[in-house]
Amino acid sequence: MKAVHFGAGNIGRGFVGLLLHEAGYEVVFSDVAAPLVDAINAASEYTVHEVGDGGRDLTVTGFRAVNSQSDPEKVVAEIADADVVTTAVGPTILRFVAPHIVAALTARDAGLPPLQVMACENAINATHLLRDEVAAAAGDAWPQIAGRAVFANTAVDRIVPGQPEGAGIDVTVEPFFEWAIERGPFGDAVPEIPGAHFVDDLAPYIERKLFTVNTGHAATAYLGAQAGIEKISDALADPSIEAAVAKALEETSGILLAKHEFDAADLADYRATIIGRFRNPALPDTVWRVGRQPLRKLSRNERFIGPAAEAAERGLPTAGLETAIAAALAFHDPEDAQSVDMQRLLAERDAAAFTAEVTGLETEHPLFDRIRALVETRQASPAD
Repeated sequence: MKAVHFGAGNIGRGFVGLLLHEAGYEVVFSDVAAPLVDAINAASEYTVHEVGDGGRDLTVTGFRAVNSQSDPEKVVAEIADADVVTTAVGPTILRFVAPHIVAALTARDAGLPPLQVMACENAINATHLLRDEVAAAAGDAWPQIAGRAVFANTAVDRIVPGQPEGAGIDVTVEPFFEWAIERGPFGDAVPEIPGAHFVDDLAPYIERKLFTVNTGHAATAYLGAQAGIEKISDALADPSIEAAVAKALEETSGILLAKHEFDAADLADYRATIIGRFRNPALPDTVWRVGRQPLRKLSRNERFIGPAAEAAERGLPTAGLETAIAAALAFHDPEDAQSVDMQRLLAERDAAAFTAEVTGLETEHPLFDRIRALVETRQASPAD
């Protein structure tokens, strides 16, 4: 069995690639970073170091890498007879993956089983986004090749921090992981990936993860940065930050309970588990890494505005989420392009224009004026 994975970075090697290897797949990494591709091809194995309680060292073998920028024909050839394609490149990069999949499906032997495509991104229904990009890239040819692939959404969860110097292609991760995949698109041909679990309805798992893990992680980063704290684990050692994060997650759990058939006690346990993961002192994670790209994280369907908007629509509390959003607006990292852009927009736009442009909220939305007020407060105390 062969799997082609787009994105040979830390998540690709330390999470998705690892699980595909453990499931028995030969893994072909595709990336545009030539030094990384060369380093992978120069190695016969790499180690995934799980740090924290229950952590193990896991060895990965049976892999190679292809540079999709300099050798697109080779990537297409690898996909054309592969069993599985996965991605961990970021939702905005999926449109660059799509043409490779179109070319591979065009060249694929019609007698082969459908290619199983799963986008493993921190976004709701990322595989549907990839499928739409593939269909758009195929144009009029899409009806002829559509049956040669199936597209299944996934929810992925594993903290992969910034890596220590000199690690090479080894990866340090936390022991916890979750890979939930919707079962329906596969019919009777569900892939065998022991580290994943297949579910009939993925939406609750996606939202539970996005509204708890992603919201909580980013809230910790922004509140920690605001307090002048460097490490995520140190931020949660501050009782006031831990309380603020917990309050925001209680509000997101309120949305999950209102929408899905979760048990309140189970959600409380899940929140405690998530915060415990963030506290892991063995993960060398910084508020600057986790907080990067604040404009994306403040967009309409992301981890703050998404749940806060739904809460406001239902008359549920949003004060904890608003505290986290205020901290996000204060995030100022000269090394992060989106942080720089956000501070520029705060200086150039009035509060209403900034709120509409960044959050995507309509002016009549019940959350709009609350966010506008937070923006006004931030503009009255601009970054240094």
